[in-house]
Amino acid sequence: MATYSRLTRVAAPLSDVWEFHSKISGLEALTPDWMNLRVESVTGPDGEADPEILESGSEIRMSMRPFGVGPRQHWTSVILDREADDERAVFRDEMRGGPFEQWVHIHRFIADGDETIIDDNVEYELPGGGVGRRVSPLAVVGFEPMFRARHRKTKELLE
Repeated sequence: MATYSRLTRVAAPLSDVWEFHSKISGLEALTPDWMNLRVESVTGPDGEADPEILESGSEIRMSMRPFGVGPRQHWTSVILDREADDERAVFRDEMRGGPFEQWVHIHRFIADGDETIIDDNVEYELPGGGVGRRVSPLAVVGFEPMFRARHRKTKELLE
């Protein structure tokens, strides 16, 4: 699988950064407007609608229409793992039924004094079998502006 990674240092404590990223409102705030995100539903691991915290097993059904072009792309993101302590926090989500053949996003947050290092790592594969696998590294052209905007917005909202 191809990978994409981006690191950012935020002048905010780990607890604040973790809390922000643990809620659906964080996802909505960080998704650039040009992605035209629509959260269709959020379900907690126990079936609860609209849980406050996205725990392991939570499912987010959403759609996007980047730049308003083409049909809406629908998928479900499932929180697979989630853990935190005083020094670091991490959660991993997987796209199911979406525009990528495979998509696993690992969000790491590392305390560094009163600041936090955010490390986004995405392992992905474009559809199309062998051709999709060969051209998957080119998707960075779309990922870079989206993740740059997400990290910039995180700094803006939390610093």
